[in-house]
Amino acid sequence: MAGTLNKVMLIGHLGDEVKMHYFEGGNSIGRFPIATNETYTNRQTGERVTTTEWHNIVVRNKLAEICEKYLSKGDKVYVEGRIKTRQWDDQSGSKRYTTEIHALEMTFLTTKKDIDSQSKSTPTASSAEQTIKPQINEAPQENDDDLPF
Repeated sequence: MAGTLNKVMLIGHLGDEVKMHYFEGGNSIGRFPIATNETYTNRQTGERVTTTEWHNIVVRNKLAEICEKYLSKGDKVYVEGRIKTRQWDDQSGSKRYTTEIHALEMTFLTTKKDIDSQSKSTPTASSAEQTIKPQINEAPQENDDDLPF
């Protein structure tokens, strides 16, 4: 393969509110963590185990402003972006590193505002949920076509 690829796709819940920073010239940056979970059964004990992985998300400019306006802690989002690692020197002069996901695209799957409005009215799926509806743990359906294989 001649090229390289740096692409991340995550579906998770916000662990905190969006923290915004504004710069001269109108640029802005937003940061927030999201949590993804993995659940499996321990073979020796039969116990169900859930592990949580935290990801630091970075959004810029217009996307950052939209996230600040509509997202809050606990909301479920789909994030697509790339991994970046930053390095800096701390106060004692030691080198520090952090790994971030720089978001290029986002879809809001559920927001607290959606849930609040649904509980006050009849329950319907939000338009964002209809856009991306992850189907995990579903077995593929078999078709009885006349295929030679």
